[in-house]
Amino acid sequence: MTSVDTSTRAEDSGPSGYAAARLRLLTEKAQSGPPRRAALARLTDDWLTGLFTAARPPRGVALVAVGGYGRGELSPRSDLDLLLLHDGTADAGTVATLADRIWYPVWDLGLALDHSVRTPAEALKTAGDDLKVHLGLLDARPVAGDLGLVAGLRTAVLADWRNQAPKRLPELDALCRERAERMGELQFLLEPDLKEARGGLRDAQVLRAVAASWLADAPREGLDGARRRLLDARDALHLATGRATDRLALQEQDAVAEGLGLLDADTLLREVYEAARIISYAADVTWREVNRVLKARSSRPRLRGLLGGRSGASRTAGGRTAGGRTGGAKPPIARTPLAEGVVEMDGEVVLALSAKPDRDPVLPLRAAAAAAQSGLPLSLHAVRRLAAGAAPLPVPWPAEAREQLVTLLGAGESTVPVWEALEAEGLVSRLLPDWERVRCRPQRNPVHTWTVDRHLVETAVRASSLTRRVGRPDLLLVAALLHDIGKGWPGDHSVAGETIARDVAARIGFDRADVAVVATVVRHHLLLVETATRRDLDDPATVRSVATAVGTQGALELLHALTEADALATGPAAWSTWRASLVADLVKRVGAVLAGEPAAEPEPVAPSAEQERLAIEALRTGEPVLALHTQPEAAPEDGTPEPVGVELLIALPDQPGVLPAAAGVLALHRLTVRAADLRAVELPTELGPAAVLVLNWRVAAEYGSLPQATRLRADLVRALDGSLDIPARLAERDAAYPRRRGVTAPPPRVTVAAAGSRLATVIEVRAQDAPGLLHRIGRALEGAEVRVRSAHVSTLGANAVDTLYVTRPDGSLLSDEEASDLAKALEGALR
Repeated sequence: MTSVDTSTRAEDSGPSGYAAARLRLLTEKAQSGPPRRAALARLTDDWLTGLFTAARPPRGVALVAVGGYGRGELSPRSDLDLLLLHDGTADAGTVATLADRIWYPVWDLGLALDHSVRTPAEALKTAGDDLKVHLGLLDARPVAGDLGLVAGLRTAVLADWRNQAPKRLPELDALCRERAERMGELQFLLEPDLKEARGGLRDAQVLRAVAASWLADAPREGLDGARRRLLDARDALHLATGRATDRLALQEQDAVAEGLGLLDADTLLREVYEAARIISYAADVTWREVNRVLKARSSRPRLRGLLGGRSGASRTAGGRTAGGRTGGAKPPIARTPLAEGVVEMDGEVVLALSAKPDRDPVLPLRAAAAAAQSGLPLSLHAVRRLAAGAAPLPVPWPAEAREQLVTLLGAGESTVPVWEALEAEGLVSRLLPDWERVRCRPQRNPVHTWTVDRHLVETAVRASSLTRRVGRPDLLLVAALLHDIGKGWPGDHSVAGETIARDVAARIGFDRADVAVVATVVRHHLLLVETATRRDLDDPATVRSVATAVGTQGALELLHALTEADALATGPAAWSTWRASLVADLVKRVGAVLAGEPAAEPEPVAPSAEQERLAIEALRTGEPVLALHTQPEAAPEDGTPEPVGVELLIALPDQPGVLPAAAGVLALHRLTVRAADLRAVELPTELGPAAVLVLNWRVAAEYGSLPQATRLRADLVRALDGSLDIPARLAERDAAYPRRRGVTAPPPRVTVAAAGSRLATVIEVRAQDAPGLLHRIGRALEGAEVRVRSAHVSTLGANAVDTLYVTRPDGSLLSDEEASDLAKALEGALR
């Protein structure tokens, strides 16, 4: 059945016929995308026309579709935006009755309806008062009734829009900026709003409105295709959820991808991000042009006054100036040189008149570096001219090209818009072919703020502020740009990235020694932070292993700066003063080894005065003793105070079950564990030495205020004597909260770190973070009859990575078989 046949039958059969025809249309797999949206609009037009005609409307009345329906772009669950337009000659009661006979059947079918009844004058007044109404009327389309009435309204609306553009467009720009601030950038969101986020369907509509003003126009290449991809994704989202939603939630992405015939959710996100990037870039270029035109218009009257206006002495007999134009002399446009072949003109970076891209292969990088260093946008015309006619760079690159790339990367925040301009026209992938694999690649992890490619650029931006800390800032910036280049390839992205970085560094002209350094830094870019937060830094084996991997002081210096830049560019959860202090401590120890100092064997650390006091009190009373200390706030480089957590000291007579009991109590009180250290303190007594266990925890409140130490102590006593059933209490709390559908987490993984320490067996647990996770780990370790020497806990978004140093009860290392069995037992317990 064709769409025409369907609509005819819908009209003949009334609302039920329309509903059935609509359902058939939406379930036809052979028809999707723009044809289905247009067919749905035609089907709805025919049905509404039938309702309108059956109501016997008076003369001078029309039914008008506005907004998305006016554009003929109806998604399965789209609202119907309708205006009942009348010329004011009909009786008000008659018009109201007509409206009811149209609106109520729409509501009866459960369709969302945005409706209004107005005369043309009322519609124009409302549009003048409400920018959103004005935007909707720009897409007004007659459905039924008086076509001349609708044509007159459209003409008036467009005329008002063009006449009021100098006032309306800045208002629209501010509205778009506010919405972007509130909704975020679609191209970087893990669960984006396809309509309202920046680069979404709303911005595509705004670009149409700007073009209708005749003041500026968007670059159209790829824009229609990008808009169509977002509309297709929204259609599939409506069909998958059965709801009128624009938010592409994680749990819906696989179904939406399947509905679109895509491989998986990552492929879907990448297509959505690419579309959003095209729209965002078009919006940037368009608003820049709007502001340039408005600025030129506002300065014209002042300039005319300075030049004497139309009555100036330069007027000739023919009414033209000496320059050949009417209305006063036009000053020459200033062109300020920035670099060879590159000038600044009218607030943008453009190519000089003498520039010859076909003979100057370094020109794209030189122009980009000059724009970034000047903090100016690279003009659309310049980028397109470079993309179309620039000569390819020889391989390896000449020294100037490499220096210009480093200059571009070192410009800081202004690097980002220039890089986006190059990427929009395909220049980045032409310069660095390996970039194509990470372009718009999503990172399905809430810790990450950006897509892979944008994260790499952001890391270079962060690294640009750290260049004074390293002897080779060029290697730092290039390593920052390449450190995650292996993502998208099978296996460990650091291993794949090392090979790619080696090739790229050689391609851009670094010598063999520098290539080796860049490859080493990319290979080990996670080494410092992972070691500092998950390993015992007092263990010489830990420090020696890092020194062996890094190799030189120069590489260590670069790694330290890259670690900070990478974490800062990842997101707020990836870096803190606490992490910074751990990494700095590790770097200091590794630096000493690289300088030739031997890694000192650990000596038994004497307990602090407070630990000894608590241990004596615990031995005297035979019960736990607790102390809570809030750590002082630290101010990072930006000056923002940052709390580093709370230190919780627990001393109690050594006995089984201490770790799971203490971890369980902390979980019950919603305290997040950042690090844990357990040690036995020997105290002299009349009967000989007695062991007291001292636990040093670094904790933070999940939300709300910290609990009192007395409450923690009371619950710990009950947990140890068995009167407090922690597993049952945690289960009750979980049951009190409704289960929400979400992404299925991968299963936990427990591994034994090879040659991790000479003092203990190192067990690494990677699992979904959840209340009571450390408690469950502790119970499993107690069941395996091993002793926990220390624990290093880190949480990255929804993922927990806990490293445990364990020994036999006598303090000796576990055999390989025992360690393997323990890992399997732990994994089974956590499943």
